[in-house]
Amino acid sequence: MDQLPETEGPRPESPLCHADLASLAEQGSREGGVRLQEQALLGHLVLRGSLQNESFVQGFAQVMGMALPGALESAAAGDASVRWISPDEWLLIVPGKQAFSLEKQLREVMAGHFSIANVSGGQTVLVLAGQDAVNVLKKSTGYDLRDRNFPVGKVVTTTFAKTQAVIRRTGQQEWELVVRRSFADYVWLWLQDASAEYGLTVTA
Repeated sequence: MDQLPETEGPRPESPLCHADLASLAEQGSREGGVRLQEQALLGHLVLRGSLQNESFVQGFAQVMGMALPGALESAAAGDASVRWISPDEWLLIVPGKQAFSLEKQLREVMAGHFSIANVSGGQTVLVLAGQDAVNVLKKSTGYDLRDRNFPVGKVVTTTFAKTQAVIRRTGQQEWELVVRRSFADYVWLWLQDASAEYGLTVTA
């Protein structure tokens, strides 16, 4: 199903639309030690398959222009990025308008036992950046975030406060959180509280 069709219909809303982050970005200061941005309305495709299935592996590479990453790794090509979730599961995130067509292309070139599920409406992406971003994360998860254990490009699915997040390190001072829609408001409130001592800036 195309979750962001070009035809007229209900306007899609991000899980944090009620927080009006765009207005907060316009009004907020730029002096905080933590920056937060919601990358809203992206396309989220969950791929399941075996690395022993050449059609699955090669089909992904053919369509996406990158290989499926190994354990606890991620990869990116252009506006698309893919995260390892488990030995037979990956999360592909693409621009929202491209999700439906890319899913069709992947299905056309893959064969054998595999599955692709469009979960775009059920998740959102939050980016935490700044010199104190890692300190906020240390308050939120018990996972070892030190550079030697969590280099740029690594990805884990782990606890985050009282929920769960897929955490990917995208830069020395930048981290990406994929959170479920039903917990997005909880995570937003948690991050505001956890960032209070450092100063939180919302960016567009």
